[in-house]
Amino acid sequence: QVQVVESGGGLVQTGGSLRLSCAASGIIFSRSAMGWYRQAPGKQRELVASITRWSITNYLDSVKGRFTISRDNAKSTVYLQMNSLKPEDTAVYYCNVVVVGTTTIPLYDSWGQGTQVTVSS
Repeated sequence: QVQVVESGGGLVQTGGSLRLSCAASGIIFSRSAMGWYRQAPGKQRELVASITRWSITNYLDSVKGRFTISRDNAKSTVYLQMNSLKPEDTAVYYCNVVVVGTTTIPLYDSWGQGTQVTVSS
């Protein structure tokens, strides 16, 4: 049974930084592509960044140059370094195993509890 635990969120001012972590279990992490999603109030969940098993990365246009996704296979953990944060980055952030293709989609229907990121102006 796959399980993910997100952490690292918090309240920061505009321009600040946060590093999110997602620890995964129940999967062969080193063979899994991973993605970070976010969901703001009243909006649909959107894919922010993904990383393949070969560490090929892809980003939502609005976060390119500010966010960096990385992975540590030894720790079965994927990270999201977020710099130059903006109020529009405010959301609950989730991770999931993803299937990378023309459209990258989450592999599992179940989600973790997420971690809240709030950026004040």
